[in-house]
Amino acid sequence: MLKFLPKLLLLLLLAFPATLLVKGPVASAQDLTEDEEAEAVDEDVVDDVTAEDEDDEAEVEDDDNAELTEEKEDEEEEALVGEVKASPNADTTILFVKGEDFPANNIVKFLLGFTNKGSENFIVESLDASFRYPQDYQFYIQNFTALQLGTVVPPSRQATFEYSFIPAEPMGGRPFGLVINLNYKDGSGNVFQDAVFNQTVTITEKEDGLDGETIFMYVFLSGLGLLVVVGLHQLLESRKRRRPAPKVEMGTSSHNDVDLSWIPQETLNQINKASPRRSPRKRSQKRSAGSDE
Repeated sequence: MLKFLPKLLLLLLLAFPATLLVKGPVASAQDLTEDEEAEAVDEDVVDDVTAEDEDDEAEVEDDDNAELTEEKEDEEEEALVGEVKASPNADTTILFVKGEDFPANNIVKFLLGFTNKGSENFIVESLDASFRYPQDYQFYIQNFTALQLGTVVPPSRQATFEYSFIPAEPMGGRPFGLVINLNYKDGSGNVFQDAVFNQTVTITEKEDGLDGETIFMYVFLSGLGLLVVVGLHQLLESRKRRRPAPKVEMGTSSHNDVDLSWIPQETLNQINKASPRRSPRKRSQKRSAGSDE
């Protein structure tokens, strides 16, 4: 044992540094791997942030493009609307005959005046009116027939036109947008349109007169009342027929028809004595006795 002890110590001394050398590079390799992983994670985070920024920029660009498109569409619509407008050399006025009252299912009449202030003729082509949805005038609720005019108005002259329409009965009690347009053109062929009236009005319900529903209700109630009267009359008549006729006791008008033979003679004598009147039989016996004498 003592011989081998120095050899063992020598082996241990040689093996210990070797183990240290082996563990050192392994530990450093692990440390390097963790650092690389941390750097990789940082790079992924940076890539994600960069991608999100690029998406945000793309969304902002899309929003900008959408706003530009809407602005272009609005400008195009304004341009289209601007193509048909009123002429600065013409004036229009409107006057409702019965005031600005619009009863349902009743005639509404107005007068429209047109004045030519320019130096060339105007040709008034047509006049139209319509009820629109109050929140969006692009939706038509009731469109009336256009009045074809074809009237030439010379410079410094005026013209008056009459137009009438009837609001539908179901529209009563609700607001609607009333649009009245006058279409005309000048001598050069330029087309103009003047919105003479463009406001929200309320259609009033018609109160005067009787409508069909009211008339039907009155007729129905009258017929029902007549049926009730006839039924009560028939009921009373049937009750009268079921009642028995009252018995009427008829008294004897003459005692000659009475048979008194079954009454004893003594009782008859007592009755005759008690009564101041004589019985018919007794009177007949007395008369027969007198005739015998």
